Order: sequence, then C-alpha cells, then structure tokens
Amino acid sequence: MSPFPYRLVATDLDGTLLRSDESVSGRTRDALAAVTAAGAAHIVVTGRAVPWTRHILDDLGYEGIAVCGQGAQVYHAGEHRLLTSLTLDRQLAGLALSKIEAEVGPLALAASRDGLDGEVLMGPGYRAQEGPLPYVPYEDPAELWSAPLTKLYIQHPTLTDDELTGAARETVGGLVDVVMAGPGIVEILPLGLSKATGLSLAARRLGVKAAETIAFGDMPNDIPMFGWAAHGVAMGNAHEELRAVADEVTASNEEDGIAVVLERLLSA
Repeated sequence: MSPFPYRLVATDLDGTLLRSDESVSGRTRDALAAVTAAGAAHIVVTGRAVPWTRHILDDLGYEGIAVCGQGAQVYHAGEHRLLTSLTLDRQLAGLALSKIEAEVGPLALAASRDGLDGEVLMGPGYRAQEGPLPYVPYEDPAELWSAPLTKLYIQHPTLTDDELTGAARETVGGLVDVVMAGPGIVEILPLGLSKATGLSLAARRLGVKAAETIAFGDMPNDIPMFGWAAHGVAMGNAHEELRAVADEVTASNEEDGIAVVLERLLSA
C-alpha cells in the first residue's frame, strides 16, 4: 500500500458521510478505517450542534475531535466534552433578525442553544426536518432569547433557500454571517464563524496543517472549509456553489463518494 497523501480527512455529515437514512455504508467505514490505519486522522466537521451529532459519532465508534455547530463547537467525542464553544450575541442577532424581516417580511424561527445538551427550539410555522432529531416547540418569542445560543435558523414562506440566504447576507452581512446548510436550513451565525475556523482550531490540536488536509462536503456552508484545506471534494449531490469551487467532484453520498476517492488515493 502506498503512503496516504494526506494526514487529515475532514468530512461533513449530512449529504456527505451520511446516507439519506443517516447511516454510514460499510464501504465508507472500511475506507475510513484504511485511511486511519495508514496514519491519517478522520475528523467530522458538521453544521449540527453536539446534541444532534453525538449519537452518530457514538454509532461510528468515533473517539476523536469533531467540529460541530458550523465551527462554533470543538467536541471531544471520546471524552464527551466540549473543548471550545462560541455563542451568538443575542442582542446583535435580534437586530439582524429585525433588519432581515424589514426587508423580506416575517420569518419562521428556530434556534440551537449552547452546550452539550443544548435544546433546539422551534417556533410557530417553522418546518421541521423529518427524522429522529429532537426539538422543543415554543410560542413565547422571549423564550428564544432566554439562554445562550450557537445559531438561529430562519425560514421564509415563499422565498427559496438561495433567495433568502442572498437577501439576508445583503441586509446584515456586516453584523452576522448567514449560511445555507441544507434544504430548508438557512442559519444566522456569529460574524467570522465558519467550518474553516473550527477545523483550523481542531487541526492545530492534532498537529496537522491545512496543506495536509483533504475535505469532503455538499453544501455552500462547506465553501470556507474547502478554501482552508489543500483539496476539496464535492459530492455528486452537492450544491452548485460548492461544485464551482471544488478541486474535484465524486459520486453522491448514496453512492459511497467518500470511499471512491479514498480508495483511489490509497491505491495510487
């Protein structure tokens, strides 16, 4: 077996490492195991906060560091503890939200609370994603702001995700960051926060450099991670914005796209 050319393999979860049923295929598990046996580290870099990520990492037997919450949380899976956590300034977020609504009209809201067991709150009209991820409905808007948050989620009744993201960025781009992380998932984050910032912190702890990293993703929120890593691989199902900046495009998450690339690199 030839030496693996990277010391760090960074993978997004939804639409990338995970199939639509939230499982990881045997082929992809084997490819990642072969990569780690060859001396590289695998790190999960996801928009999900820790409470929505932990069960997946446990199922994988993943005991290393993971980057969660779009870079806000660096989590040690083996020790089940947060190493770093960045919260959203709630006053600034409220101001940003009012400016966006003044531009596009009322929004449906959800929010992710900070911490290992931070709840996801969902307000009236917010369309929850199908699946087993838990959330807590709320009616009183004051409840949304009553505890530290990692992010806000916004939805619009008629605008597409791309249209809402573009309008929000244009309106509040100097106050907060706005990213589109998946279908129906437009997020308000602390200004300057991205998967790249979280990944760079985690890589420093691992003693790995950007030039030694290959990254896999599928959505526009993976663009900063691709900009940081030496090589960015978009999944076959990836959003066109990410495909445009990727170094290569592999098969989809349903077709073991990660394994396709890793197997090729292992056998090169």
